[in-house]
Amino acid sequence: MSEEINATHSSVRERIEQREEALSPYATWSKFAIRQRDEEPSPIRAAFQRDRDRVVHSNSFRRLKHKSQVLVNPQGDHFTTRMTHVLQVSQVGRTIARALNLNEDLVEAAALAHDVGHTPFGHIGERVLNERLPNGFTHAAQGVRTLTILEKHGEGLNLTDAVVEAVKRHSKPEGKFIAADAVEGMSLEAQIVRISDAIAYLAHDLADAERDGTLETKDVPTEIRDALGDAHSTRLNAMVCDVIDASWDCASAGGDQNIQPWIRMTDAMGDVTTKLRNFMFERVYHPASASPEGVRARNAVELLHDYYSVHLDEVPGWMRVISIEPEYAAADFVSGMTDSFAVMALERISPGSTEGLYQGRISVPLHH
Repeated sequence: MSEEINATHSSVRERIEQREEALSPYATWSKFAIRQRDEEPSPIRAAFQRDRDRVVHSNSFRRLKHKSQVLVNPQGDHFTTRMTHVLQVSQVGRTIARALNLNEDLVEAAALAHDVGHTPFGHIGERVLNERLPNGFTHAAQGVRTLTILEKHGEGLNLTDAVVEAVKRHSKPEGKFIAADAVEGMSLEAQIVRISDAIAYLAHDLADAERDGTLETKDVPTEIRDALGDAHSTRLNAMVCDVIDASWDCASAGGDQNIQPWIRMTDAMGDVTTKLRNFMFERVYHPASASPEGVRARNAVELLHDYYSVHLDEVPGWMRVISIEPEYAAADFVSGMTDSFAVMALERISPGSTEGLYQGRISVPLHH
């Protein structure tokens, strides 16, 4: 009977893999996926499905629900967190992948995993560690490190190379980021995650800024409002539909076979998106970092990194083995913290040091 069950299960995975043969000829197939370490394939899931499940059940993914997106834990329950952000990136990415007949499972796995390397307090903490470590620090590189090494107490999740590569290359420089040379060598699915990340955070960060009172809708330049509309849903829809229209050659083998298609926007929408992104850096992202809460968050990460670089005995032993240099072991520990865990650690180290950090949410210092 067990042999019959095993045969049935294997046919499930094979059927899923056979469906991928109907995808675009430019799509990434799960049956060709390569892992860090060889292992028996799942009897009922294709490789990228298995990656998605490993990410969702990981500790680093669960911690995203208590990590800041832009605003440092603002008052109100409807603001975006790092967890809701990756879910929205997954939703946007899967919509684009399905429309273009590409591999949704790969996009979903990479989208859910792409931000697990973020520090507490968002990009503020990332900049602190980047300034302090000799080789620098980025949340994308730390995400790869988290997924391939730090998870499961030093074993890593043994994800496929395709998912790891998408996480590694999802970050974008300030300014224009939609260009063919910027995504050279990336799978189309990885490119979808990269552009979906920008679409999602621009839409929800603008909505959060309006909800928080940082911006009013009328503050958004007219050119952007005319192209995207004034509602969160219309902004998302305009950008997503434009990516699908502009990247339609990715869906089939039509056209010049010597030209590799890539995920992009039309020139007009690309210009609008870049202008919106520049506007958000100027009016939201940079001011958030320079705000009283942003400065306190920066000081908090500095204090934590200073403390654990010296008190290595308080860093988990398995983490000290992986990162022999004190500053790197401390960075691994601190970067994995949620905002709330960081606050508790700070109050134990230096009671009262987190007062005023959370925009009025914490009126009495936490002691632990």
